[in-house]
Amino acid sequence: MSNNTSKAQLLDDLHKEEAYYEALLQDIQDTGEEHLTQPGVAGEWSIKDIVAHLTGWRRRSVARFQAALRHEPQPAPPWPANLQEDDEINAWIYAANRDRSVSEVLSDSRAVFEQLVETLGAFSEADLNDPARFPWLEEGDFPLTGAIFFAHFHEEHEPDMRAWLEKVRQ
Repeated sequence: MSNNTSKAQLLDDLHKEEAYYEALLQDIQDTGEEHLTQPGVAGEWSIKDIVAHLTGWRRRSVARFQAALRHEPQPAPPWPANLQEDDEINAWIYAANRDRSVSEVLSDSRAVFEQLVETLGAFSEADLNDPARFPWLEEGDFPLTGAIFFAHFHEEHEPDMRAWLEKVRQ
């Protein structure tokens, strides 16, 4: 069990990852709140759109973990069941959040993160280190770490967001 992560370490890692993410958002916001809604950060998406996208997918993860905590089957995703491809789902998330304010999207992001922390905190340490408890996760997702929950942000969106920040600072 030496490659397991303690629950305390997992929750601490999650908080550190969230603080890093929030610091980047604050750096962008400090250049002017209008920069959060300008398109062109990643394709036509704005920072707000990226935050809504990440929150949409995280919401599904939270629902899955909540169902696992209750020993229930995986819930339906928050998007229409006929959407199967990532691009279709991303388009739906974008459309669902397009008219929401920056403050609503940021508040939602923070609330969903807190739900994730609360849900993971409710599991026993043994459960958190048992891949069979979370059949939707891939083999490489164990042991659970904060980095796993932020991998998509780091790999796909952080470079675009940082490049955008540098662009608006010039």
